[in-house]
Order: sequence, then structure tokens, then C-alpha cells
Amino acid sequence: MALTGFRPRRLLVVLAVLFGALAAGIAPAAAHAALTGSDPAQGSVVAHAPEQVALTFSEGVAMGDDSLRVLDPQGKRVDRGKLRNLCSGSTVKYGAGLPPGLPGGTYTVAWQAISADSHPVSGAFTFSIGAPSKTAAAVPQQQVGGGLVGALYEIARYLAYAGFVLLAGGAAFVVACRPAAARVRSVQRLVVRGWAVLTGATLAMLLLRTPYTGSGKLADVFDFGGLQQVVLSKPGAALLSRLLLLAAAALFVVVLFGAYARAHAPDGERAEHTEAAADAAKRRTDLTFGLALGGAVVAAGLATTWAIAEHASTGLQPAVAVPVDVLHLLAVAAWLGGLAALLVSLYWGPPVERTAVRRFSRMAFGAVLVLVATGTYQSWRQVGSWRALTDTSYGQLLLVKVGLVAVMVAVAGLSRRWTGRLTAAGEPAAGTERGTGPDGAGTTPEPVAASASSPVAADAETDAKADEGADEHTGPAAAGAPADPARVAQLARQQAALTTARKKRIRDADPVRRGLRRSVLTEAAIAVVLLAVTTALTTTEPARTEEAVEAASAGQSPDANQPRVLTVPFDTGGADGKGTARLDLDPGRSGGGNELRLRIADPSGKARDVPEVKVSFTLGAKKLGPLPVTLRHSGTGHWTASGVQLPVPGRWQLSLLVRTSDFDQVTETRNVTIN
Repeated sequence: MALTGFRPRRLLVVLAVLFGALAAGIAPAAAHAALTGSDPAQGSVVAHAPEQVALTFSEGVAMGDDSLRVLDPQGKRVDRGKLRNLCSGSTVKYGAGLPPGLPGGTYTVAWQAISADSHPVSGAFTFSIGAPSKTAAAVPQQQVGGGLVGALYEIARYLAYAGFVLLAGGAAFVVACRPAAARVRSVQRLVVRGWAVLTGATLAMLLLRTPYTGSGKLADVFDFGGLQQVVLSKPGAALLSRLLLLAAAALFVVVLFGAYARAHAPDGERAEHTEAAADAAKRRTDLTFGLALGGAVVAAGLATTWAIAEHASTGLQPAVAVPVDVLHLLAVAAWLGGLAALLVSLYWGPPVERTAVRRFSRMAFGAVLVLVATGTYQSWRQVGSWRALTDTSYGQLLLVKVGLVAVMVAVAGLSRRWTGRLTAAGEPAAGTERGTGPDGAGTTPEPVAASASSPVAADAETDAKADEGADEHTGPAAAGAPADPARVAQLARQQAALTTARKKRIRDADPVRRGLRRSVLTEAAIAVVLLAVTTALTTTEPARTEEAVEAASAGQSPDANQPRVLTVPFDTGGADGKGTARLDLDPGRSGGGNELRLRIADPSGKARDVPEVKVSFTLGAKKLGPLPVTLRHSGTGHWTASGVQLPVPGRWQLSLLVRTSDFDQVTETRNVTIN
């Protein structure tokens, strides 16, 4: 049964915005390069002041002199302000020297860096000299890459992927599947808008890069000094290269919808004085070959700007991973972008030729084969183990993506069935069109016999009578009476409207094509969700990295007799919603007898009370938890809990809920290794 007032275009726009926002909401919590160790260790107590503070990372990072800061208990910076590169072999390590004779107390180490795959990471921890003490050091209240700037950056990232898919895939559909679509306005708008969205999103990412990797302040988009530094970095160079390639893509689009469209116009619409048919066919062949070759080069170049600045550029086998990632992106664009072009052709434009649908079906099948091959390699490279598929965020998102692809393939199988029926039945039951007309298709119909008693035949008879009525009105003019130009133009518009309406009724009356349109629309809706999940994957820490960090943390954990100390910034989003929580778990070992001390402070470091605070522990590897901790308020901004039991050693996840008003609350999670 048809849906009254159904608007597929509106549905796709709503889905794109919804899942773009969803992807942006997921991304800021993710990390890529991760801190695998430090010297002194997090939460440790050392007898004498160390000569330096050194940080070890899971993969390559970019850091400057201000990327690592050591603050004394009064919050004053005490490091020498010069970063040392301590990397050797596969070990990524940086350090900052400390002056001799530092007094005892608790020191705070705050750091931030940019991963080799372009994502910013940051963190903070404490260590103590002699014995722990109170500290007034203010750590960043917001993780780098988060907040409003982070959300805007991730939305721009999603839109960039979507724009590339529409641009490259839509153009591939025209050149490889349906050359006549070069004259269909809905397809033209799709490809041009894809180019515009990709260009706008790339510019936005370039401007947002400075606050995204630094201050987090939106006003810093106008920091042209920072923009200059961004352009000199690998991610900035990739974005700038993408803009240059988009200039070449603009020329490609002009030729595609200009000379190429004219070359594939119906014979009746070409210029009267043309060369021989053989020469015209040769020119069309040469133009098609040139566009296919040039378009493939530009599309591969655009895909490379992602591959060299994302996950593929770091980790295992980058020399293999980068070209594989390029092939993966091109296959995604050919499948999803071609699907979008087919969708708009089916809903807005002349009936799509059955040969074009069959060509796209073959192209999509080839793209899926490439996706399976490249996706399998990428999964092995980024996941590493079967357990990581279910125990890590990256693995879980990957399973969701695989499930969506499977559903899309199943729906595509239904579309192929409709295509087979379309092929067997020929053109629509009431007629079809060839060439190009008001929406890019010709007005030359190819009628097919229809029953005189069918609704379509009745509509055709009604239209014929309407045409006769129009002819009666124009009769006097034809007989030699003076014609009113305005009236003639009005009648011409009416006749064009009647013709368009008749074509739409004929097109929509065919149940096979109607079924094909609906199945393709379902595929496109799933594709919007799939693209959002893919975007979220690019901003999530790979499972292999997360497992490596867990293993390193287990092997380099602090002494079991030393307390575990965590400093957790939070922001509930409301008034006075910012603050810092410091948690001391003493002695921080498995079994019972642990004491938890919690202190909540405002941004100035002063202790403050909040309406509600909760703490729980979860050990996902053993399926334990969440184990709630019963806190007792012991003073302004202080809570304690005795006898905290953590049954087994492992990497536990601590969950901290802070509520600052009736409506404003936030939950922060941190990992803590328990021996």
C-alpha cells in the first residue's frame, strides 16, 4: 500500500543529519595513540626527585615543547620546558627534564599529542615525591578533541565522507552505467552537491584543526598563525591536497555535464550540422575513456588524502594498508554513491533503462567483492584477535558495520530480483521514454500495449481528451486568427505540465519499477547509517592498540602496595558544572581491604560538594560488575569508602557519576590496573 505524502528525499536528509550527529557524539571519547607507560609511574611514590618525566606511547605522535607540563603541588610549572625525543627502534618515548632538589609532595603531569593518524589525545596523572600531599594543580577540564569544537569537527568529517561518496559514486554511475543520466537534472544536482559538501567540509576541517588539536576554543578558527602550523603538519597537508584535487574535480564535473552530456544527447537534439555518425561515435568513445581515466585518477587521489592521514598510515604494514584503504574507499563510493544516483534517477527523472540498472548491479557486485577483500585485511590489521571483536569498542562497531553490510547485501538481492523481473517484462507496462526532456530526458515515448480497461489506459484517454481540449483552444490561432503570445505561452506550459504528469503516472503505474524504487530507497537508508558507523570507526581507538595498551599497563603497573590515584576532569554541561575529581584507591589490590578516598574540586582547586556522586568498578574481561561502591560523605567535597572489594586482578574500568543539579550530570570512565 502506498504511503500518502511520502517524501524519500526528506527521509534521507533527516537520516543523514541524525546519524551524522550520532557519529559526532561518539567520536570525542575515542583515542588512538595511547599512553602505555610513564616514568615515574602513574600514582607512584618515589623517594627522590627524578631527573625527568618520560612518557611512552603505543604509536607515533607529534609533540611540542608545551605538550608535556609538570606542575608542583601549588600548580606552578616546574619542568624545563624543553621536550626530549627518547624514541628508539619501535619505542615511541618523549621526556621533559626536571630541576634538581624538587621538594616532596604530589606532582601533576599533563600532556597532549597528535597521533600519527591525525587524532588528538591528551591525559593527566600524578606521582609523589616522598609522600602524597594535597595539590592545587588545575588540569584541563575538557579532553582535547572534545566539546563543541570536537562535535563540529566530527560532523565535518562525516559530511566529507558523504560528499566524496556522492561525487565519486554519482560520477561513476553516469560514466559506467547510464551516460544518459548526464542530462538528468536530479543526478546533476546530486553530483554537484556532493562536490560542494566535500569542499565545504574540507575547508571547515582545515579551519577547525587548530582548536580541535589545541585550545578547544571555537574562536581559534581565525588564528591564522595556527592555520599556518596546521598546513605544515601531515593532516593539514592532506586537507590542502584534497582542496587542490577538488579543483580538478570541478573541471571534471563541468566536462561531464557539458561536453559529455551533449555528446550523448538524442540524435534529434544534436546540432544540425554534425560530422558522420562514425566520427561522432568515436568522439563519444574518446570522451568516455578520457573521463573514466581522469575521474579514476582524481577519485583515487581524493581517497588517498584520507588513507595517508588516518588509521592506515600507522601501525602494521602501512605500505600495504594505504593502497588497500584507497581501494576500500573507492569501492564504498562506487556502491553507495552509485546507489544514491540510481535512487534519484528512479524518483526524479525519466524511467531508468533496464540496461542501466543491470550495469549498476554488476558494478555494485564488484564493489562488494572489493569491500569484502579489503575489509577482511583491515579487520585483521586493526582488531588482531577474535576476543577483541566483542571486548573493545572498535570491535563492537566493526560488528555493527558488518551486520549493516549484510543487511544491505540482502536488500540488494531483492533489488536484483526486481531488476530480473524488469528485464523479463521489458519496459513499463504502459510505456517508457528515451532520450532527454524537461528533467534531462527526451520527450520521445516508446509506447507499449496496455489494456483498454486498465487505470493507465483510462489516464491516457483522459490526457488525450485534455490534449484535444487544448487543441480546441488553439484552433482559432491555427485557422489564421491573431494569436496572443501570452496565451500561447500559457497553453504551452499547460501542455508541458500535462505531458510531465502523464509520464509520471505511466512511470509510477508499473509495479515492477515501483518495487525497485522502494528496495533501492531501503538500501540508501541503510547506507546512511552505514556511513555514520564507518565515520565512528575512523575516530575509535583500534582494538589491536587497545589490547597492546592493556598488556603494557599490566606489565608496567605500579607496586601493588602503592595507592592508585586518578585525576578525572568532568563537565556536566550546566552552570557550575565543571570540576575535577581525585580518587585514591589504597592499596589498590585485588581482594578486600581497599579504601577509596574521593575529592571533588571546582576549577580553582577548592573543594566543593555536589548533590550526588557514585563510583562503580567493572571488569569486562571476566564479566564482573558493575560493582557499586558505598560512599560516605566525610566533609566538604570529600567522600570515603572502606572495604572496597575487587575480587580478581586485571584492568578494571572505574565509572564515576557526578550530578551538579537536578538535571545536569555526567559519567566519566577510566581504566585502573589492579594486581
